[in-house]
Amino acid sequence: MALSVPDSWGLAGKVAIVTGGGAAGDGIGNGRAAAILLAKAGARVVVVDRDKALAGRTVEMIREVEGEAIALEADVTQARDCAAMVQAALDTFGRLDLLDNNVGIGSRGSVVDEPEETWRRVMQVNVESMFLAAKHAIPAMRRAGGGAIVNVSSISALRPRGLTTYSVSKGAVIALTQAMAVDHGPESIRVNCVAPGPVYTPMVYQRGMSATVRDRRRNASLLKIEGTGWDIGHAVRYLLSDYARYITGHVLVVDGGTTVTAPERDSQ
Repeated sequence: MALSVPDSWGLAGKVAIVTGGGAAGDGIGNGRAAAILLAKAGARVVVVDRDKALAGRTVEMIREVEGEAIALEADVTQARDCAAMVQAALDTFGRLDLLDNNVGIGSRGSVVDEPEETWRRVMQVNVESMFLAAKHAIPAMRRAGGGAIVNVSSISALRPRGLTTYSVSKGAVIALTQAMAVDHGPESIRVNCVAPGPVYTPMVYQRGMSATVRDRRRNASLLKIEGTGWDIGHAVRYLLSDYARYITGHVLVVDGGTTVTAPERDSQ
C-alpha cells in the first residue's frame, strides 16, 4: 500500500478574514504577515483594518506574491461592521473558512492607576471585537462545512508584568478561545490562540523605542533573537492550516522562551 504523506497547507481555495491586517508603510505587523502568508499558500484573503489605505497596502503586497485579496475598512468593535466584513467575503469569494482575530491595543498601570474609560476601551477592542467577529463568521463557516479561527492573545496573559488591564484582556482572549473550541468543535470549527512575546512590529517602533530598550527586549529571549511579525504570521498560518487539523483549544506561545526568563517589564 502506498504511503500517503500530507504535503500541503490545505489552504488553496479557502477564504480568510484577517482583522488588523494593515500596518504603517511597508512594515510587517502580525496581521499583515498572516495575510501575506495565507495568500501565498493559496487562500483568498479579506484584509480588514480601520484604515483602508493600510489594508490596501497589504493587498498590494499580496498581489506582488501572486495572491488574491481585497481590502476592507471596518471597525470590529461594531457588530454591523463585523457582519459587513463577513458579507464582503461571501459576496466576493462565495464562502468563509478562516478567521484571524488580530486586533488589539495596549495599556499600562494597575487597577488603581487605570482610568475606567481605558479599562472599558481595552476590553472592547481586545475581547469584544473577537466575540463579534466570531459571532458573525461562525454561521458562514458552518455553511462551508467547518473552519478555523485564531485569536491573538499575548504572553502578558501568562506572565503579568505591570500591564494589568492589557493582561486581563489577553487572559480573557484565552478563555474565549477555549470556550469557543468546546462550543464549535462538533461543527468542525477549530479555535486556537497565539500568544506573542515582545515582537518588533510597526505598532512598537512607531511609538518610539530606544536602542537600549530594543536590545533588552531581544536579550529577554532565551534565543537572544528578536521576534517579528513574520514569526506570529507563520504561527497563525500553521494553526489555520490542515497541518493543525487535530489541534483545537490550544495556546501557542511564540516568544523565543521569554516567558521562561520572566524579566521585569521594560520601561521606555
